Amino acid sequence: MDNNIFYKDAARYWANVPSTIDGVLGGFGHIADIDIAGSKQFLDQLLSIDKPPATKRALDCGAGIGRVSKNLLIPYFDKVDLVEQDEKFINTAKQSIGDDSKLGILYQVGLQNFKPQEKYDVIWCQWVLGHLNDYDLIGFLERCRQALAENGLVVIKENITTSDELEYDDEDSSVTRPVKLMLKIFEEANLEMIRTEIQTGFPDDIYPVHMFALKPS
Repeated sequence: MDNNIFYKDAARYWANVPSTIDGVLGGFGHIADIDIAGSKQFLDQLLSIDKPPATKRALDCGAGIGRVSKNLLIPYFDKVDLVEQDEKFINTAKQSIGDDSKLGILYQVGLQNFKPQEKYDVIWCQWVLGHLNDYDLIGFLERCRQALAENGLVVIKENITTSDELEYDDEDSSVTRPVKLMLKIFEEANLEMIRTEIQTGFPDDIYPVHMFALKPS
């Protein structure tokens, strides 16, 4: 597949998606609260491990309208930066989060081109990594690893196939990867998985959603 077309088609798809919870969750807005509850539980576990990450600064990758930043990260962290390539989503995120002193830098750029400028305690990537090809995903994760503060973690929450095959969605120009491929990519990026969970309470007719916590290996 031509990478330029892969990325352009995805950008075009999201440009036509309304900047609402239902829009960014593909019509599954009703699962938003269950999703955040599962993420909080996972984050609480990570903050109670031996040598936990600090809670000074977090990064929300593929932040959309700021749903995860507002409802999950801002209550925990002193400062939260957002990365989102779609301009209207960034603007909605600003409005939604409001004049909160915890809102940090907003980067309008695709993750394949994003280079972190700060050191982060937690880098949160949710429902976005399927928009990167394997090569760019490894590069992005390597840059994330280098941008971690002491004891920092990369957290990934993504759809995972139930087969061993990578599955392509030509509607939104994304891929869904099997667990085996995800683990291989983490290894290539020199990241080691320290904890994983599967989100519970989601409808049966969507992909299983896995959470992975990764530290530099």
